[in-house]
Amino acid sequence: MKNKFIKSTLILILGGLITKILAMVIKIFLTRSVGDAGIGLYMLVLPTFNLFITLCTLSLSTAISNLVAKKQSGKKVILPLIPISLLYNFGLMIILILFAPYIANNLLNNSLAYYPIMGISFTLPFICISNILKGYFYGKENMMPYVVSNILEQLVRLFLIIFLIPNLLEFGVNIAILGVVLINVVSEFSSIICLILFIPDKKINFNDFKFCKESFKDVLNVSLSATGSRLIGSISYFLEPIILTFILTSIGYSNDYIVFEYGVIGGYVFPLLLIPSFFTMAISTSLLPVISNNYARGNYNYTKRKLKQAISFSLGIGVFFTLIFMIFPKELLHFIYNTNFGDNYVKFVAPFFLLHYIQGPLTSYMQAVNQAKEAMIGTLVGAIIKNILLLILPIFIGIWGFVIASIVNIIYVTIQHVYYVKKSFKLN
Repeated sequence: MKNKFIKSTLILILGGLITKILAMVIKIFLTRSVGDAGIGLYMLVLPTFNLFITLCTLSLSTAISNLVAKKQSGKKVILPLIPISLLYNFGLMIILILFAPYIANNLLNNSLAYYPIMGISFTLPFICISNILKGYFYGKENMMPYVVSNILEQLVRLFLIIFLIPNLLEFGVNIAILGVVLINVVSEFSSIICLILFIPDKKINFNDFKFCKESFKDVLNVSLSATGSRLIGSISYFLEPIILTFILTSIGYSNDYIVFEYGVIGGYVFPLLLIPSFFTMAISTSLLPVISNNYARGNYNYTKRKLKQAISFSLGIGVFFTLIFMIFPKELLHFIYNTNFGDNYVKFVAPFFLLHYIQGPLTSYMQAVNQAKEAMIGTLVGAIIKNILLLILPIFIGIWGFVIASIVNIIYVTIQHVYYVKKSFKLN
């Protein structure tokens, strides 16, 4: 078990490193193609994209991983979910298409966001099916298919961004960003094909897709609890540009200024600071089935030891990167994004992201030991605090109010998670 955990983590770290390098190359080509205006528009649309990804996936990968790790049949868990998930996602597509004009024109106050938001709807079924298949391999602790599919997905995305986006810019920045969104259809489809090729048992018949009430109930019990935290975070992220735009325009800031500064922080600063997260995500993904399996067997000391190990790794990686971010912010921003904007934000925010780097292992542990509800409450309260601060702080300190609100959210959620994890230690 120990060797399998270490092997899975190392595979995910290596795969995550390759994927992150590819993502960085994609970001370089994207920022150079669409410029600051394009990145600003993309960041304005991204919270809506993130919200509907959360709604379309419903944390099914987490639920499937848990159930398969507990030795339930992978085929009986995932196949009956596919037709239900597709039907549900087609419903989400219709809702998003109907509300796209209102979201763009009334909530985001930017008509250019209309086509990219429409484009999001077509990506949802592909993202959902890919998520379901990845959950199966998480549960089997077989991380190679996940890594290979992710690398393929990024390569497809990179190829299309290099050759497609510059041509779409001739039709306007909104059409180019629509293209960036729709590229996910092709990249996710390639990931699905790749994952299917890795499935060991390919003997599937029509009866395997029939609705199974017991299996569906088991999946929902885990997925809805896990989705709570993600959904709250996604709704908070969705409201973020809406509240910020409303407050800043109300006190006299121009829409162009808001889109530019929000694009710098959300498109350059935060993604830079999130670079170490591929290590912490790899650790967290490997941790979930290990803790879930051992906790169910009553191996509490082993689960505690694995969590402490995961936090130590995450924190060590975080400290190393934080020092680099604080010493070379201008150089990194210029090298990766070809921009000279945002270094002041990077220096200020970087130390607080140390807490963010350990949130992944803490959340995985809480989900595995049936504390998903407590994790959800922490995320909910953190989101409420953040949005209240977004309503107040920008009035006094402008765009810096958004930065401070984000930092307070990270601090609160991490402290709350630590409290409940310690409480779990005492109970067991």
